[in-house]
Amino acid sequence: MRFLTDPPPAWDLTYDDVFMVPSRSAVTSRLDVDLSTQDGSGTTIPVIAANMTAVSGRRMAETLARRGGLAVIPQDIPLDVVADVVGFVKSRDLVHETAITMAPTDTVGEALNLLPKRAHGAIVVVDAAGVPVGVVTEADCLGVDRFAQLHRVMSSDLLTVPAGIDPRAAFDRLHEGRHRLAPVVDGDGCLVGILTRTAALRATLYRPAVDGSGRLRVAAAIGLNGDVAAKAESLLSAGIDLLVIDTAHGHQERMIEALRLVRKLDPSVPVAAGNVVSAAGVRDLVEAGADIVKVGVGPGAMCTTRMMTGVGRPQFSAVLECATEARRLGAHVWADGGIRHPRDVALALAAGAGNVMVGSWFAGTHESPGDVHRDADGRLFKESFGMASARAVRGRTEGESAFDRARKGLFEEGISTARMYLDPALPGVEDLLDRIVAGLRSACTYAGARTLAEFADRAVVGVQSAAGYAEGQPLFRSW
Repeated sequence: MRFLTDPPPAWDLTYDDVFMVPSRSAVTSRLDVDLSTQDGSGTTIPVIAANMTAVSGRRMAETLARRGGLAVIPQDIPLDVVADVVGFVKSRDLVHETAITMAPTDTVGEALNLLPKRAHGAIVVVDAAGVPVGVVTEADCLGVDRFAQLHRVMSSDLLTVPAGIDPRAAFDRLHEGRHRLAPVVDGDGCLVGILTRTAALRATLYRPAVDGSGRLRVAAAIGLNGDVAAKAESLLSAGIDLLVIDTAHGHQERMIEALRLVRKLDPSVPVAAGNVVSAAGVRDLVEAGADIVKVGVGPGAMCTTRMMTGVGRPQFSAVLECATEARRLGAHVWADGGIRHPRDVALALAAGAGNVMVGSWFAGTHESPGDVHRDADGRLFKESFGMASARAVRGRTEGESAFDRARKGLFEEGISTARMYLDPALPGVEDLLDRIVAGLRSACTYAGARTLAEFADRAVVGVQSAAGYAEGQPLFRSW
């Protein structure tokens, strides 16, 4: 990457401060762009779901890996639960989605509680043998007594597709039958999943992130407290594909010692560590054993670090400096925080990031953990919170004395509750991925790049005023 002006600006920049200049390009189609990453994570699109309790769980991990990304299970989750999540994700299909199943005698009220758990918005009703007998959607439940049994409201006009069907053939069958979705069945007619028309299309546009055995990838994080080596060994034994050692201030002695302890285990998967915002931080963590360094202090939507402490750094400049140093050392960086729009993903990659971590933006989707709530205006939302907030600290210190927990609760650097609204037009994480990937592919064509490495090399970036940024924003109604 180079700046449009020489010398480059002498002050630090955020994503909003910069823009990319189009270059001469021989790339004629967005689909000619390969978004595979080269940081060892195995992702085929450069998107990582942040290790936040309100963001990354089993549904997020499954869905994101199926589309080529990666989710990092947070450090606050008990190790036995993480092992269960890893096993769950590894057992998921690469094409069809996991179905929500209920019995014909279950009630509409129970169904309404489960429907928001998956973006496909359907429950497959199965008999005692596991054979699908009907499908229930939210529309079927409107105006119906909540104690009514599902066999009274379900649609029994079923179109099923066999497991292993080619995605194009599945789409054609659904289109011809005028069905939005279909249960996926095995040779005995038993349910194994569900497939929508949109999912069939996406299966032809995305490549799953898979391990050497062809199973979906999943990562997990640990903190610096407790027996770091034992926790790392437990996660590695569970079969994670990438280990993240995470703390808000990554450039500290405890992180360096933790990296050395993990390296003694001789892990067969990449190790990421952070967070830092300087070349010196990258250098120390890489020398201690990090393959990937997470970059970002204070840019996250749930983070109050900069307002509380004055500590941090504008994210674009932090990523640029850290990526330059990591490249010199043969390592990689992830840009962690500050992502609000697809343009921010493109600019982070232009600055040299190997992958981009997304947190709060993904919290307001069907796939994030937690229940859907409805505000006074009827808008759907999920609660999100920062990982250094009082709420997160309470969760991490459950095993400590009341006195110690109360002392630690006095100090927080994060928002304990925030409403992340589900966009009615883009309620699922896959909907957001479509936007991110479309924007990134287009950005690569503007730069004349067919790969992310070429994109980082060819990108030309300029600095703009606040008015310049505002000029680029669309207007959804006339002025």
